[in-house]
Amino acid sequence: RPPDDFLFAMKASRYLTHIKRLGDPAEPVARMLDHAGGLGRKLGPVLLQLPPNLRADLARLADTLARFPERVLVAFEPRHESWFTDDVYRLLEQHNAALCLTDRARRKGPVERTADWYFLRFHEGLARPRPCYGDGALAGWIERLADRWPATADGFVFFNNDHRACAVRDAARFSVLAGRAGLEPSRTPNPSDVRVVGR
Repeated sequence: RPPDDFLFAMKASRYLTHIKRLGDPAEPVARMLDHAGGLGRKLGPVLLQLPPNLRADLARLADTLARFPERVLVAFEPRHESWFTDDVYRLLEQHNAALCLTDRARRKGPVERTADWYFLRFHEGLARPRPCYGDGALAGWIERLADRWPATADGFVFFNNDHRACAVRDAARFSVLAGRAGLEPSRTPNPSDVRVVGR
């Protein structure tokens, strides 16, 4: 029984994204939302993460996004370069769907505002011990977010699981830095309770 202000984020089924490749989305989306229905108002964003070899197909994306009710937040994470175009961004804007912002070691995805909320995934940092993030990298992202969204915008920020538990420490540190920058973080671990494994 989560707290009243807690939301669950979910990743869309691979059946929709990897097997159907966004083709004929009506049944997969309806089934997924039916299964998620028990979450009620605690359903947060749904992540559509595409396979790296799936090229842009605006018609399929438009059909898929149209299957989600307006109350459901959709984050879109394409991994093929052909998706990063103005036409795709405009389509996402029409549905208030967020382009998933991503950070991998030495590679950041585009930072485009396509919704009045944001969804950011940290995959791998370059600080020691690897794959932790340092304050500079985290502060850089906070600045990008603050430049594009108001401080009151809803945002969902995730750190990958890793063998050193950097994710927990990084989330706590991100919260501290975001608060200093005027954002209002919630649902974060207490920094004093976090220790990185192997450090």
